[in-house]
Amino acid sequence: MKLSQFRFKLPEEQVALYPPHREFVNEDGTKERVYSRDQSRLMVVHRKRQTIDMHKKDADGHDTNEFITFRNLVDYFDEGDTFVFNDTKVFPARLYGTKEKTDAKIEVFLLRELNEEQRLWDVLVEPARKIRIGNKLFFENDGPMVAEVIDNTTSRGRTLRFLYDCEHEEFKRELFSLGEAPLPRYIIDRRPAEPDDMVNFQTFFARNEGAVTAPATGLHFSRELMKMMEIRGYEFAYLTVHCGLGCFDPIEVEDLTKHKMGSEQVIIPETCCEQVNRAKRDGHHICVVGVTTARATESAVGTDGLLKPFDGWTNKFIFPPYKFGLADSMIANFYHPESTMIMLTAAFGGYDIIMEAYQLAVDNGYMFGCYGDALLILDD
Repeated sequence: MKLSQFRFKLPEEQVALYPPHREFVNEDGTKERVYSRDQSRLMVVHRKRQTIDMHKKDADGHDTNEFITFRNLVDYFDEGDTFVFNDTKVFPARLYGTKEKTDAKIEVFLLRELNEEQRLWDVLVEPARKIRIGNKLFFENDGPMVAEVIDNTTSRGRTLRFLYDCEHEEFKRELFSLGEAPLPRYIIDRRPAEPDDMVNFQTFFARNEGAVTAPATGLHFSRELMKMMEIRGYEFAYLTVHCGLGCFDPIEVEDLTKHKMGSEQVIIPETCCEQVNRAKRDGHHICVVGVTTARATESAVGTDGLLKPFDGWTNKFIFPPYKFGLADSMIANFYHPESTMIMLTAAFGGYDIIMEAYQLAVDNGYMFGCYGDALLILDD
């Protein structure tokens, strides 16, 4: 397929800058938001029937004027159906420092720790043209956190050695205390990160630290919703994909077969495989939550259609046409034009029906991006 086949006009006002919320004005004039992560809209695609649902039904099965919300997810599955979640944990990866002598403000985006003992980190810096090997960066005006640039890795990439003498756990606590939620550029360019983002940009079931962006579809799930799902007999299986920034890399080739996807670390434990494979053998639905989860399971599914344990990295790039080997349903967000995420979604649901769903989403004011609305694809 071609890149241009995933191009559409997305109005700027339909890029969600916050999760679903209600806003109140206090007596002193300050504003306060109450967030409800499971109250986003949910569009439902039936890929075999080639139909799309946006509205709730009345007792006679006719559409009402009320939109389906994410909490209505419980109405589309049966006891024993299994949801596969990504339990990665986002860390506060975006820091701001100053360059020695010039005091120029520098954004430092932490990617991953390279060496605990030497305090080495792989990072991105902005503006990169100002940062050279040997430069020192200071974090906090009078604080002790200092980093030295010891290598160039890419045009924006650098290796930093943090000059901070203490136990490793104390160092990480201090380092992370200086950071903020690593919101995508399309949000941070429109408004600054806020303290609430470190909660909102994290799934409540996050356990394994290592992601520099959130598995966005998992953000829709609240404790209350998952308790409802548990009561109905739905099963939950967990794997780990430490989400990187590769999904945001612009595709610069028209021929999608020539695009190289960034790698992400994937850990699929035996317990996850046993649970998913048992459900599949028993004839239950397997629903992958998010494109990172779908990419991970497709990197580890066998020719027998069963999930295998996996501990490594994947750069699997999925776009139509593609036959999925494990899941028969998927939940996704509404993604930006020409993104790798919309391509995987179209591969799962079918290009024509997914692009029709996206046009309906634009026309009906659905919100896009990590804080936006959701899409459920069913195999019926």
